[in-house]
Amino acid sequence: MIFPDSPGMSGPVSPGSAPPLESPVYALGSSPAERERLRRQSEELRALSTTLLDRVGVERGWNAIDLGCGPSGIIDLLAERVGPEGHVTGLDVNPSNVTLACEFVDELGLTNADVAEGDARRTRLPPSSFDLAHARTLLVTIPDPAAVVAEMVRLVRPGGWVAAVEPDGGGSVCYPPHPAWDRLSLIYWSSWQSDGADLFIGRRLPELLRQAGLVDIGVEAKAEIYPAGHSRRTVGPDLVRAMRPKIVERGIANEQELDDLDQAVREHLNDPHSLVMPNLFFLAWGRKPVT
Repeated sequence: MIFPDSPGMSGPVSPGSAPPLESPVYALGSSPAERERLRRQSEELRALSTTLLDRVGVERGWNAIDLGCGPSGIIDLLAERVGPEGHVTGLDVNPSNVTLACEFVDELGLTNADVAEGDARRTRLPPSSFDLAHARTLLVTIPDPAAVVAEMVRLVRPGGWVAAVEPDGGGSVCYPPHPAWDRLSLIYWSSWQSDGADLFIGRRLPELLRQAGLVDIGVEAKAEIYPAGHSRRTVGPDLVRAMRPKIVERGIANEQELDDLDQAVREHLNDPHSLVMPNLFFLAWGRKPVT
């Protein structure tokens, strides 16, 4: 079960006035609990994001954008890397996330960062405006990830970088096996599929970057086993909770079954002898050719 030449381009950029696309599908919804999970996830995945930025070689003075930043994303990590000479733009389609991300920027006193509301498939920002376009656990949640990658490529200058961190459900492990885990995983999979999203997007990252015309592509895979008490140990049932309204509405499972499964799975995961790896994570990056 699973559950981004001289820089010389700092300063914020503003969206244009092109008409918006139809409302995007975000598989996990936008409840307060989901927003809190996203905030928690930013800390949990900090080490992965740090590794990715090391691989890209983010420099001071760069202009960077964090697409689908949620309540915080990696805005702070980028702001530290680019320094006061650079600039970071966080972008999210959900107004509540934008508000929280703005508060996050203010709380940390990040004078070289701002946050805007926008659709990652078409940001309406000028082309070749950034040295780096980043996304983390965004492509896995939407029906057309190639559209976002194409937009990321459009946004970066020739010689600029596109980078992403995405999960892949192919590495999911729960041992000893448990029927409640299996059933909850099936429910999760069915709900995700009904939105047209790809739970195995991680392994596709290099291909998506290559098809978008990028070069110097790199990729790494990371696996983590989480001990009892770690918040990512229960990311599977947490995500099912986030999707519960649509699961019930679509007739995939009823409230009582979800309650029973949630309790059984969490009891199994509370056992320190149970081994849990929710998913693999893939890190990928590529450079826009200089032509």
